[in-house]
Amino acid sequence: MTSPLSLKSLSKGLAVVALGASMAACTTLDPYTGEQKTSNATKGAIGGALAGAVLGALTNTSDGKQAAKNAMIGAGIGALAGGAIGNYMDQQEMLLRQELEGTGVSVTRVGDSIMLNMPGNITFATDSSDINASFYRVLNSVGIVLNKFDRTYVDVMGHTDSTGSDSYNQSLSERRASSVAQYLISQKVMPQRLIVQGYGEMRPIASNETAAGRQQNRRVEVQISPFTG
Repeated sequence: MTSPLSLKSLSKGLAVVALGASMAACTTLDPYTGEQKTSNATKGAIGGALAGAVLGALTNTSDGKQAAKNAMIGAGIGALAGGAIGNYMDQQEMLLRQELEGTGVSVTRVGDSIMLNMPGNITFATDSSDINASFYRVLNSVGIVLNKFDRTYVDVMGHTDSTGSDSYNQSLSERRASSVAQYLISQKVMPQRLIVQGYGEMRPIASNETAAGRQQNRRVEVQISPFTG
């Protein structure tokens, strides 16, 4: 069972953030220009509330892609069309390969989409959804590329091996996908672009009968697809 990030829930969260900001006497005078500006404290409050709204929006819905599309249109992100799609994704793929060379993250082109495979052994500690500190630099690089090429959807998908119960593996896969999404948001990736899903043990890429196979199955995948309107 999948759990996409609900943009309906996100919209509600953003509305709450906006309301809170408006109620909080949130302007101050710039000492240099004398003009009013948003205070740093308010900016921090809005940022924290936004992150909470986004990461609290994992729900059992099936409209993630359409909701992301609607949100991106609303944010003024232009759709790609025709021959521009392939060229746009080619450039993005080339930069991702440069940034991720030697990191253990594989970059695979599938049609007009790009798949990043982040093995669990380099991304998380065993049985944990906390990102390894050594992996921050890798996600920083991914965030830089996603921000440079912002006319894309970003599916963040968590997977596990078959060890343990179905329900536990489902929960772990969701938490790991959510952790990666949260980190990308902290790197200024627009939350509207993200669709977060956990697949548990349902999508193995290797045999769960061997330790090597199980290690391959424990992963987070990031699929980057062109926004075509």
